[in-house]
Amino acid sequence: MAQLISDRRDIDFVLHEQLGLVDHERFAEFNKKTVDLIVSEARNLAVKEILPTQKPGDEEGCTFDNGRVTVPPCFKRAWELYKEGEWLAMTDDPEVGGQGMPKLVGLAANEYLIGANPSFMLYSGMTHGAATLVEAFGTDEQKRLYMKKMFSGEWGGTMLLTEAEAGSDVGALSSVAKKNADGTYSITGTKIFISAGEHDLAKNIIHPVLARIEGAPEGTRGISLFLVPKYRVNDDGSLGEFNNVVCTGIEEKMGLHGNATCTLSLGEKGESIGTLLGAENKGMSAMFRMMNEARAFVGLQGFAVSTASYMYALDYARTRIQGKNILKARQPGVKSCPIIEHPDVRRQLLNMKALIEGMRSLIYFNGKCLDIAETSEDPEQKERYGDMVELLTPLVKGYVTDRSLEVCSHGVQVYGGYGYIKEFPVEQLMRDSRIYMIYEGTNGIQAMDLLGRKLAMKDGKLFRDFIDEIRQVVEAAKQVEGVKAIAARVEKAVDKLEQTAKVIGERSKSKDVMNAYSFAHPFLEVTGDVAMAWMLLWRAMVAAPKLVKKAGSLDPEVVAAKSATNKDAAYYAGQVMTAAFFINTLLPSALAKMDAIVEGDSSVETMPEAAFGSR
Repeated sequence: MAQLISDRRDIDFVLHEQLGLVDHERFAEFNKKTVDLIVSEARNLAVKEILPTQKPGDEEGCTFDNGRVTVPPCFKRAWELYKEGEWLAMTDDPEVGGQGMPKLVGLAANEYLIGANPSFMLYSGMTHGAATLVEAFGTDEQKRLYMKKMFSGEWGGTMLLTEAEAGSDVGALSSVAKKNADGTYSITGTKIFISAGEHDLAKNIIHPVLARIEGAPEGTRGISLFLVPKYRVNDDGSLGEFNNVVCTGIEEKMGLHGNATCTLSLGEKGESIGTLLGAENKGMSAMFRMMNEARAFVGLQGFAVSTASYMYALDYARTRIQGKNILKARQPGVKSCPIIEHPDVRRQLLNMKALIEGMRSLIYFNGKCLDIAETSEDPEQKERYGDMVELLTPLVKGYVTDRSLEVCSHGVQVYGGYGYIKEFPVEQLMRDSRIYMIYEGTNGIQAMDLLGRKLAMKDGKLFRDFIDEIRQVVEAAKQVEGVKAIAARVEKAVDKLEQTAKVIGERSKSKDVMNAYSFAHPFLEVTGDVAMAWMLLWRAMVAAPKLVKKAGSLDPEVVAAKSATNKDAAYYAGQVMTAAFFINTLLPSALAKMDAIVEGDSSVETMPEAAFGSR
């Protein structure tokens, strides 16, 4: 059952064979034995307690009644066990109630927990992001009152940005903060699409709220950040009176039914009192700390859902008997076979496998970069890997969630008609996966961020370092038997990506800026495709020598024979062949897309609005 969430063998490969943990005294206690135990415990909790809540949570959904939201009853026990295990703050400083484990290890644990029920895990994800804001920008008093109770899960947290008339244009918000004589603020406004904005899992919910102080400048430069609790908090930390943060309704969504997406009204039925978090008019810069964490979390959510879809599809393809193997169909007495023997099903499964494994490596690599940036005592290394996280964020959020939906769609297709009905899990997984392309800035915005900000930051240093990291793997892979040919193909793709980035980057600063941004999302796609090739080549480079040891040869017939009886040989063969499949059959489409970007067709920016169609 555990393998219907994630592939433990592959998680172990990335943690211990491909990437390895950061060697730093802060993580000294997290040796291989400890890390394996953590992942096993996360898997046990996910499979035994959280996974059973996924289907009933989807079917029952959240209930709204006169301002109060009730989560699916089955969530209650799982939430208590989740809190008891201190999973919410597993990667945070022990001083704030965390366990201090590496970000990389936390990703592996969360892959199981989120894959088991993403609706359930949204409650903790939003809380963690809000708690880190308090940790980073809070006063000593705010930290004393809020931080540990949020990191423990006793209190929940959210993020109140979006308004009906503002949407992604946060600077157009209309929420207002009026300063009171005691230094607090009275907040008025309405926020929409607030995940976990109201529920009955926690005794209190702490809302970081973006609002404009009366008289502050227009736009984003006049926005401040405030902490507005659902219940006011007394000086001794006990709960006070209701703070008039009123839930006026919850959305009926395509998916994630177990998580309440709320409209919250502040200050309309009595004062909603908040305290300033950080400096006046610096709310956006503070909120971006949470936003960047949230974007990485969204990418992980999309990936975790899609890897579950792959595991279900793989299991189904091995057990569903239908049709005859085309090689044997004309032989007398041949019976129907499992559908995994059919070429088109194998193509889809291999497509899913390549994307899943590439995404896992990319997400985990991003986590390791965070660990390096936080622990390194070398200023240059700290800067390089901090910058790498900046560059990878739109890929982890944007590219990964695009591809996650694609994987979930393949999952439905492998099941055939059964995949489209609610009796089987891949239908729900596809519905749940769709929102991730929209959360925390649509993927079009992620593409604009990659092109407009990340590509140009520090005169292009971030992107040059990204290219350099890929080339280091390519150069090493060119020396490894069994992967030399695909390494050469990746090298050509990297060269072409670098040239494409130069062309579109220069175009974005010219009179053809509209044309450049019309290709922003294709540029995100090709950058992500090359990143997938990088990660898969890296995997193959590690696996190929181990395959030789296990199988005694790289000859396909020998490898096939050995793989039938040796699980390690089968796994390492899968790594080499999956990389070859992606690099030889999927990566070429990215090269063609790069040609289109460089050519720069002008249809998007020159098409008259009326020409799109009549009303």
